[in-house]
Amino acid sequence: MALAMDRAALAAFLETEFPQVSGDYTVDAVDEGTITVRALVGDQHLRPGGTVSGPTLFALADVSIYLATLAMIGPKALAVTTNASIDFMRKPASGADLLCQCRILKLGRVLAVGDCLIFSDGVDEPVARASMTYSIPPAR
Repeated sequence: MALAMDRAALAAFLETEFPQVSGDYTVDAVDEGTITVRALVGDQHLRPGGTVSGPTLFALADVSIYLATLAMIGPKALAVTTNASIDFMRKPASGADLLCQCRILKLGRVLAVGDCLIFSDGVDEPVARASMTYSIPPAR
């Protein structure tokens, strides 16, 4: 299955549909069923103690699987998360962006299932692992 949206199309979609967060993420790479999304970590993403917050890690995983799904099916803004699980494995590196490597495990007519590993930029060990299921809206 060919890509329905490339890096530029995904960036434009985020800017149009989610301008409130589009500046927080960039798509580093996208291919059939895989994507790497970068979270540009700033002070607003930190919790007390200076580490990246859990909600920031969760949001990166959620955005990554959403974009990986859209890359395959096209711009369906109303695709929504129906299931999510995340494991926080280690503290992210201080001051580093986060990279989410995501792959779609199953892309069906109504559901997409994906898996993510989140890394601090420049560090080999993942800081979190997530799996999510997205509901794909019916064709109109």
